[in-house]
Order: sequence, then structure tokens, then C-alpha cells
Amino acid sequence: MNVLLIGSGGREHAIARQIHLSAKLDNLYISPGNPGIAEYGKNTILNISDHQSVINFCKENSIDLVVVGPEQPLIEGLADSLIENSIKVFGPNKEAAKIEGDKSFAKEIMQKANVPTGEYKKFNKINKEAALTYLETTSYPTVIKAIGLAAGKGVLICNNYKEAAEAVINCFEKRIFGESGDSIIIEEFLTGQEASVFAICDGKEFVTLPVSQDHKRIFDGDNGKNTGGMGSYAPAPIVNDKLLTEIETRIIQPVLDTLASEGKKYTGCLYAGLILTEAGPKVIEFNCRFGDPETQVVLPILEGDFLELLYSAASGNVSKNSVSYKGKSAVCVVASSKGYPDEYKKGFEISGIEKAEKSGAIVFHAGTKFEDGKLLTNGGRVLGVTAVVNNNDLKLCKEKAYEFISKINFEGMYFRKDISDKAIYL
Repeated sequence: MNVLLIGSGGREHAIARQIHLSAKLDNLYISPGNPGIAEYGKNTILNISDHQSVINFCKENSIDLVVVGPEQPLIEGLADSLIENSIKVFGPNKEAAKIEGDKSFAKEIMQKANVPTGEYKKFNKINKEAALTYLETTSYPTVIKAIGLAAGKGVLICNNYKEAAEAVINCFEKRIFGESGDSIIIEEFLTGQEASVFAICDGKEFVTLPVSQDHKRIFDGDNGKNTGGMGSYAPAPIVNDKLLTEIETRIIQPVLDTLASEGKKYTGCLYAGLILTEAGPKVIEFNCRFGDPETQVVLPILEGDFLELLYSAASGNVSKNSVSYKGKSAVCVVASSKGYPDEYKKGFEISGIEKAEKSGAIVFHAGTKFEDGKLLTNGGRVLGVTAVVNNNDLKLCKEKAYEFISKINFEGMYFRKDISDKAIYL
């Protein structure tokens, strides 16, 4: 089977690694890829926004399956173009991908499906004064979200009216999220631990993968600004089998059914970002693709043929026996650039990856580049350093992950020290 994987980050590196393990794989192309992914396939430069060029590449290289990693191409309708040309794709069409691309659309789908989520109000920059008035009566903390895509950073948690009003002005007047923040939702702040659930969907049925937990805030103890994710672990013990069944029946299936009833059949990975409240699990957000860095811990603990799972879902008949979980655990610690998620410098040489990998680490490249024979930093999140053990022992996993990351260095390298502590000290 010939596969084209679209993307360039740590998530795509993890997907490429897992696809590469399949006996069914003949050739793997990655566009644009990164220096780490090149171990598993051929990095290929394509203009992903030019759908015809992607279609031409697929036909010229007899591509059997396109796997779309990031959300932007899906929201722009790449899956639609591929399907129209009889090319199988793992990823939802444009209408279904709105579940991530438009937070108000996602809320409307949840309301129709009777899915538990936080109360909210929608405002746009034209009715800024109405938003400010609403903030005078809402309870705090409160959450302000840009309705469009904001690279995982469009969520502001405000502790009082002053912070919330400033957030509204930053969205509407200073336009810190660009067009994505021209409309916002002001949402109820939910309390509890978070969990990430990946459902591999064929439009009607689905398979859930081991539940993970992400760490969004930049500093230890979940302090500081939101990021794209500073680390993750799996499995998350806070979600037992009974709770996962509840999530599947009360959240995943009703959303799939509602989307299908509106002609927006969902094929691909439906990511449910949940908060486990005293009243039960509630949805914080849906994404139309695998999460990052959760993918870097979920996929390495799977047994079986991951490529078969993706291909079967894209073919409309998801294979529920193609992968399984047999007790492994994983912890991923993200090494980031000093200053992230705000301004940061690039171009620092990275050392120690080979030493970490020889010790047993899986090092996923997120923001790296080769230049003049050297591996350099090229992003805010640079590496995802992952430890995997063969039993469900997150304490040992954490020890190994931090042992591995201590062998790696670049100027200004920063990482959290408490990834997986919520599970270890549960």
C-alpha cells in the first residue's frame, strides 16, 4: 500500500512511525515532513493548498491512502477534493471538519445531540459592547474562545471582569487571533481533570484508542499561558472502562449520528477534549484530527496494524480488531524554545538526540530543520521526548522520560517537570 501523510510536526512523526510498522506498507511519502520523519518515508514538497497538485501526485505515485495530520487542510476541503477523485483519505470532509474550525458550530451540534458541555454565549466584534455587558453578569473564572483556528492558543481563562474585558478588546480591537477572533464565545468555566479521547470513525461506527491527558499550560502546576501542549501521558487512569463506555454512548455516538443526519458524515479521527466534572464528563472542544502531543503517547502503546485501522475507516468499514491495547504506558515531555508560546528565537543547534535514543527514548521532531549538516531548532515546540514501558507504570515512565530529556540540549531549552504527576499522585 502506498500512503501519503500530510504534515510536519510531532503528531505526524508519531503517525509515520506507526504506519511504518505495518506489513501492508509499500511506500510512505510525507509532505512536507521533517528531519525525524525522514527515517520512515520520503519527505516530499507539495503545495497542500493546491488540491490539484496533491491529486496529481497521488495519481502519479499510485497512492492508496492519504492521511491528513493537521486541521487546516481538512477545513479547507482537501478531503472533499480527494474523494471527488476516487482517492481514499483519512480525515473528514469540509462540512464535518467545521466541528473544529467553528466553535459555535461545534456547540450547536452538541446541543442538537444533547451532549454535555459548558453553557456559552456567542459574540462578534460588531457587538463588542454587548459582550462587555454580559461579562458584568457572568460568573468567574470564565473562558473566552476565538471561534476560528488559533493554533491551539485561542483560549483565554479570565479570573475577573478586568481580565475578561481586556481579552474581549484584545480579540476585537487588537485582533490578537486575527480573523479567528473576530467572533468569540464566552463559556462557562468547568472544573475537573481533562482527558483526550480519539475515536477512529467510518461515518457510522468507531473505535476508541487508549485515553490520554494533555498538559496545555506552559508552567508546572498548570500555570501560565495556554500552549499547543507541553506533554502528555497514556493511559489516563482517571477514565476507567465504565466511564469510557459512558463517553462513547453519551458523547461520541450522538455527535456522529447528528452529523450524519445533517449530511456531514464524519470519517477520520474525532478528538474529544473532555473535562471530568462532578456531574460527569463534559466536552471542552472537538478537533477533527489527532491531538498533539497526545498522539505521541497513544500510538506507541498500541498493538496491531495501525495502517489497517486508518484504511478501513477511510473505506467506510472500520476494522475494530486491527489494533488493541495490552497494558503499555507512555509519557511524552515537550522540549520547547525559550519564550514559547510568545516570541522565541530559532536556529539553535540540537545535541544529544542519538544518546537519548540509544537509551530507549522515542524522540519525535516537532520543530526542527537540517541546515549545513546540523540539526537546528525551527519552532516553539521543538521535540517530544517519549518513554514507553511494557506495563502500566506511569511513575517509571516519567522517570525514564526525564532521564532521556536530560541527555538532549539546545540553547534556551525549556520543559515542564511535572508531566503525568496528576496520574501518579491521583
